[in-house]
Amino acid sequence: MDALHSPILPTKEEIATLPRFQNISFEKIIVIQNLQQAEVIREELEQVQVFGFDSESKPIFKAGEQSTGPHLIQLATRERAYLFQMNTELWHFLQPIFANPHQMKAGFGLKNDKHLFRKKGIELNGVLELSKCFGSFGFKQAVGVRNAMALLFQVNFPKSKKISTSNWAARKLSQAQIEYAAADAYACILILEELWQRKLLSRELKLS
Repeated sequence: MDALHSPILPTKEEIATLPRFQNISFEKIIVIQNLQQAEVIREELEQVQVFGFDSESKPIFKAGEQSTGPHLIQLATRERAYLFQMNTELWHFLQPIFANPHQMKAGFGLKNDKHLFRKKGIELNGVLELSKCFGSFGFKQAVGVRNAMALLFQVNFPKSKKISTSNWAARKLSQAQIEYAAADAYACILILEELWQRKLLSRELKLS
């Protein structure tokens, strides 16, 4: 699967034959439910220059229903994944990170995140849309996280529809939800670092 010479995305069947993605270990995933827990890691977060970033919202099943999400915010480094079960205090706590143009938030599908954040009166700065970072591979279209992981690392990054459409507003998240959410943000930091190391990020690519 030499993506540098062939701008053809791998098929689902091809990805299924690859070794399974190795997620960050469970003990390195920190779930934050309140401000007191967040304050413990404030200094740690302030030192981070680049985060893998994602968010999850409770799914909407009724026509006309408005989302109240995101309900979970995921930030990840190489060493840890931080899952914030959002409430008013945590939105206030994280706002400086969201607004800081010098703390990069790299992820996939961030246009929708920006829309949801704006509805809460919060502006996302310093974000990098990874789906548009594969021009060096010959792809003009957006590349999703599963294809990105297959192209860069030759691994199968599983995506469970059952978990992705589960209740992310639940007070107690299941282990499967925690691992799924952490993987989404952790994969983003791995992808960004790999693109950097291969010098495949477009020079004219700018943060927004």
